[in-house]
Amino acid sequence: MKSKMLVAAVLATTGLTVAAPGYAQVSYKAMADALHAVMESDRTVYTRLIVNRLQNEEKVIKASEHWKDDKALVLPAQMFRFGAEMVAEKKMGFSYSLQSLWPINKQNAPKTALEKKGLDAVAKDNTKPFYGEEMLGKVKYFTAVYADKAIAPACITCHNAHKDSPRTDFKIGQTMGGVVLRIPMK
Repeated sequence: MKSKMLVAAVLATTGLTVAAPGYAQVSYKAMADALHAVMESDRTVYTRLIVNRLQNEEKVIKASEHWKDDKALVLPAQMFRFGAEMVAEKKMGFSYSLQSLWPINKQNAPKTALEKKGLDAVAKDNTKPFYGEEMLGKVKYFTAVYADKAIAPACITCHNAHKDSPRTDFKIGQTMGGVVLRIPMK
């Protein structure tokens, strides 16, 4: 009983609410924020500790969009997409993608009005996520958009020098795009 009360207290401090003893109910916003915290942390670790260190600092191996042919590291954006594809295969009930108002790969441009609105919002203020609801087909989704910032020299070097990049003036800390996360609403 004591451990359930401790769990309830911890959940309450994180914005989660307890519906009944032993069961926690999580808001769509809290769930999206928690999922994004994991995604952002993993992406940052891979970008800074693997790609930037091995490519830019130690110059051991490069990262390349043609990583198999070039025997190179997977780009951080590709690593993120591979994770999103694996989650989709597991049918976990949510989806996420990396999108941009300035995509190198045109498939990463916003596809819905809410995605565009969210990307515009995080481009203007990358300190606050954007939240909204949208109908896609017959399903209502809670959609969150989080700023994806240039966190290492590897980010800006790749984007600013890429032949297909519509923008070539990114600086560290600037928003390069956004993580679009969708959770179906019941």
